[in-house]
Amino acid sequence: MAQLLADENFPAPAIVRLRQLGHDVLTLLQTDMAGLAIPDDEVLIFATSLNRCLLTLNRKDFIKLHNQSSQHAGILICTFDADFLALAERIDDCLLNIDDRAGNLLRVQRPNL
Repeated sequence: MAQLLADENFPAPAIVRLRQLGHDVLTLLQTDMAGLAIPDDEVLIFATSLNRCLLTLNRKDFIKLHNQSSQHAGILICTFDADFLALAERIDDCLLNIDDRAGNLLRVQRPNL
């Protein structure tokens, strides 16, 4: 399963479900980096140093960072979905279909209703 770093705004219920599905999800809160207004590029560098794919809802900024350099362990951007369990299931499906996340920008979108 995937090794992920969830940024500080990622919904906790989705993180719990991803862990139940077997993913190793570390949060910025667990690293004592939450609430420090760490710039996005530094969060990405940190995730890369841990060889973890970054999990975020902050699509705009991380797409920009990916376009500047693909030297990272992967970025998984998601659209917000208040159905956190469904969000986690879509993330799991995405991760199961990708062999190598390194250097890739992965997108998980909320289905249109």
